[in-house]
Amino acid sequence: MLGFETVVGLLLPSWEELQLSVAAAAFLIVAYWFLTLGDGVDHRTLVETSAGRPAEVDDDEKESKGDRHSNSAYLIKVKLLAAKNLRGANLNGTSDPYAIISCGAEKCFSSMVPGSRNPIWREGFNFAVDELPVKIIVTIYGWDIIRRSAVLGSVTIPVEHEGRTGAIWYTLDGASGQVCLHIKTHKLQVDSPRVLDGCSGANTRRKAFADQGPMVFHQKHGPLQTIFNLLSDEIVEHSYSCALERSFLYHGRMYISAWNICFHSNVFSKQIKVTVPFGDIDEIKRSRHAIINPAITVILRVGAGGHGAPPLGNGDGKVRYKFASFWNRNHVLKNLQHAVQKYHTMFEAEKKEREPSTLLDFIKEKQQPALLYFVKEKKMPTLPAHSSSSFRSSESQSNISEEIVAKIEQFQPFIKEEVLTTIYNDVFPCTAEQFFKFVLDDGSTFTNEYHTARKDFNLIVSQWHASSEYNGQVRDVKYRTLCNFPLCPPDIPVTEFQHTVLSADKKKLVFETVQQTEGVPFASYFEAHCRWSVETVSESSCKVDITFGAYFKKWCLLQSKIKSAAVDDNKKVYKIRLDAARSYITKSRTSNIASSSTATQENN
Repeated sequence: MLGFETVVGLLLPSWEELQLSVAAAAFLIVAYWFLTLGDGVDHRTLVETSAGRPAEVDDDEKESKGDRHSNSAYLIKVKLLAAKNLRGANLNGTSDPYAIISCGAEKCFSSMVPGSRNPIWREGFNFAVDELPVKIIVTIYGWDIIRRSAVLGSVTIPVEHEGRTGAIWYTLDGASGQVCLHIKTHKLQVDSPRVLDGCSGANTRRKAFADQGPMVFHQKHGPLQTIFNLLSDEIVEHSYSCALERSFLYHGRMYISAWNICFHSNVFSKQIKVTVPFGDIDEIKRSRHAIINPAITVILRVGAGGHGAPPLGNGDGKVRYKFASFWNRNHVLKNLQHAVQKYHTMFEAEKKEREPSTLLDFIKEKQQPALLYFVKEKKMPTLPAHSSSSFRSSESQSNISEEIVAKIEQFQPFIKEEVLTTIYNDVFPCTAEQFFKFVLDDGSTFTNEYHTARKDFNLIVSQWHASSEYNGQVRDVKYRTLCNFPLCPPDIPVTEFQHTVLSADKKKLVFETVQQTEGVPFASYFEAHCRWSVETVSESSCKVDITFGAYFKKWCLLQSKIKSAAVDDNKKVYKIRLDAARSYITKSRTSNIASSSTATQENN
């Protein structure tokens, strides 16, 4: 009996142990609730009238919640081309300049150009205004990692009528420096939905639909109101701990609402607040930071500009924000994509709802009763929105002349000439026109055969198509290639943007490429730029000169070593590629001659 009591005493907990276990369980429940349910979001309550409809808000609030783009009459497109002779804000005499462009209540951020007093941006910003005249304010700042950004200068440009100014240098009001801008103003069609045009600060009219139930309000202001000054009916649907990539990772918190992605960070007392409207987002995709850190890249549509902090520039002209250091990156990405989809569904529903009245009001204004009757019967859709042009971002150079600015205005350069060095030149047994036909044309199999021989896979080659942004034709080539570098995965994705121009007399061919990779150390810091210059020297030969260089979008510690290593490695790569092209051209010409001979014999 004594043994049985001893065993029971060992197996069953004592009263003190039960009390301790209950207290620990209660503590864990409270901690879990605080970290998940109570994560910066205040309690909510429903505000309804006796009829079950949402309560009316104040007139001031209703006016602020209206779509400020739906009734705007003018679209102002500002191209921030370049700046020169800026004041050095860093200890080494350089600056990390970025610009803030303001027009009325709207404000856009350009990307930051590291280590330059003569930056080149070539970025576009669209602003919708109700009437003219207005003032465009451009302020240049020098980014500081810890302290507040220093003002390098500003300029105010009045816009009084429609038209375009051309590329004009404006003197900053600071100690020194000038900024080059191109401003174009035109009147919009009736009630054009500017949120689809890449207008900055795209923000649809946030109206509660009758079939969506009661509107939700905060009893108290939440983080979206206290930090970002958003409207009182905007609530946090999800929030996550993460970091924003700038000079280094700024850790903070991301908030997702029905209309915006918000990020707030306070590192070393440096406040960073980013608010990205869903209407300005072009794509959300997976990415990586420093190889092993899963990240999410939010790519903005052309003309939108950054919101609250300088975004990252890119060769395709679309700025982006990169967020990393998530606990569960895939879960956050899924919720972001779902929020964007829900936003566009809501926007399209509202757009369809107001389409008939838009055109009816226009016809009434023009006093066309017969057409008005026809539209009422057929319910014709509204007029199409304007599309915004794209601008390709680029790096700094030491001196910017007026001739270069004029060239920028006509056609943008596809690659950065100042980083190129000659790596190869030779004579080929064909003309420049034949070189394009045999090696680069859509009907050529050289690209497929070359990448197959290199054991590349998942090759996707788009068709050549004319470009209004760059003189000539452009296409994309995407593939995965094997990587033998110790810090790389077994294979990495590569995207190569290609551009070609054949002269009118078909004796000169320029073929340019911009290559971007992922998974390689410092891959997000630089691009590989290359130019093939092919010139016909006789009826059966041409001279081929190849220049190559590594263009760094932002500074890194190993920049000089990466540049020299990239040039040395690509000398070997392009030597093999040209040998393969020579062999392919010789085989193709022989095949063509044999086919011609056979056809001649058959005709005889």
